[in-house]
Amino acid sequence: MEGFYLVFGEGLSEEANRLAQALAQALLKAPPEGLWEAIPAYGTLYLEYDSRRLSRARLLTLLRRLASWEEGEGRCVEIPVRYDGEDLLEVARRTGLSLEEVKRRHQAPLYRVYALGFTPGFPFLAPVEEALRLPRRPHPRPRVPAHSVAMAGPQTGIYPLPSPGGWHLLGTALVAVYDPHREEPFLLRPGDRVRFREGVGPTPPEPAPLELLPAEPRFPAFRVEEPGLMDLVVDQGRFLAGHLGLARSGPLDPYSAALANRLVGNPPGTPLLEMAYRGPVLTALEDLVVGFAGYGFVALLDGEEIPPGQSFLWPRGKTLSFRPWGRGVRVYLAVAGGLEVHTFFGSASPDLRGRVGRSLRALDVLGLRERRAVRPGLAFRQRPLPGVFRLRLLPGPQFTEEAFRVLLSAPFRVARADRMGLELQGPEVPGGEGLSEATPLGGIQVPPSGRPLVLLADKGSLGGYAKRAQVVAEDLWLLGQAWPGAELVYTSWFNREEKHKPPTLPWKGKTP
Repeated sequence: MEGFYLVFGEGLSEEANRLAQALAQALLKAPPEGLWEAIPAYGTLYLEYDSRRLSRARLLTLLRRLASWEEGEGRCVEIPVRYDGEDLLEVARRTGLSLEEVKRRHQAPLYRVYALGFTPGFPFLAPVEEALRLPRRPHPRPRVPAHSVAMAGPQTGIYPLPSPGGWHLLGTALVAVYDPHREEPFLLRPGDRVRFREGVGPTPPEPAPLELLPAEPRFPAFRVEEPGLMDLVVDQGRFLAGHLGLARSGPLDPYSAALANRLVGNPPGTPLLEMAYRGPVLTALEDLVVGFAGYGFVALLDGEEIPPGQSFLWPRGKTLSFRPWGRGVRVYLAVAGGLEVHTFFGSASPDLRGRVGRSLRALDVLGLRERRAVRPGLAFRQRPLPGVFRLRLLPGPQFTEEAFRVLLSAPFRVARADRMGLELQGPEVPGGEGLSEATPLGGIQVPPSGRPLVLLADKGSLGGYAKRAQVVAEDLWLLGQAWPGAELVYTSWFNREEKHKPPTLPWKGKTP
């Protein structure tokens, strides 16, 4: 995995955004093989790609050919807002304006949709009037209600779903800007114009999760007797959808997921089961050959222990459960032939914040994508999982020598861990904020509070906190096995004299 940023302009520039959006639209219309993401923001375009299939030189040549592409014309959409936000009074106090004047000034502009991101369908709208502009909160709230209309600096936007967020809450949108059940899930697209008007009425309901598991699988394979803490069917992940705010998702430990599929002869990316922290209890509905890989568990087949790293026969009617063992938190169970599952925007992986898919529940029945005869008993030795996670770092888009030095200066401990990322405790790292742009997988984002956040597969696709560093792609699988309290130690992985030259370095260049 490699990635770089193209910069078309600094600050809030409609011209720069038009260039970024036009180039993204052109690439996504006919993406070259190996392109993983093309995510435009205010004046930037982030491109992520598989360097084994698509070289940077070839990608840049393609970009030059597409440079004359023009952005399509957007629509004008009116959105009613009930001004009842938790921060409305504080915004009035800090700006010195009355409540009515805050509302009037928020409704006055005809905003441009500069980008969708952070969560699915979240519109980044600008420009907010100067008199209303306030910086983000020092540290994001853990939960912002769905449909909240919010503001930060020159930006305003709408949180389509509950999520963390550091913007100031002004009110509630009375229409849903995103619903995965609709034929067109996204109300707004980049380049549209939006006008807010004050309205009254009920808050739109939050969309229920979109079901990806078939109600009646063709070849029933196993039944869930008791769910674990977080059991998900995942494939390799959702690509080329970050420009809509959809999460990459996929396995948090792609090394172990690939090993589990390899144990039963499945191609890479075949849908399989990821289990975290506490495993489920499952009963086979036919004789199955399964591959088991990962860390932190042993499997128990009718009480017999089976360590990870091997395939085995799971006879019909037999119960499979999991017991904590050793370090790590995630294991993967692959079934020969793969699991049957529906897709959304090209992937079977759930986007839990986007209400796409869900974790397993009791009495769920999972089926085979195809029946395929495979001999059990294959085994591979897994890589050892270290007690202290040593991770190599590259500079991030908002690299500073001071922040990088602090990251390397002492160990950090994991304070919180989920599929979105890891929140770390340790020395205070100089942070910052700016206009939102794409967030790279493995990026180390540092808000003004100084507490680093390492971004993982379910991260928001856009963010405005400073990204001081990035974990080397080959080390990302380790982060999928990190638990609260685990110790992380960072080492530098670039030549300080040539810090903009390594091929995996997130790069900022001018328009090709």
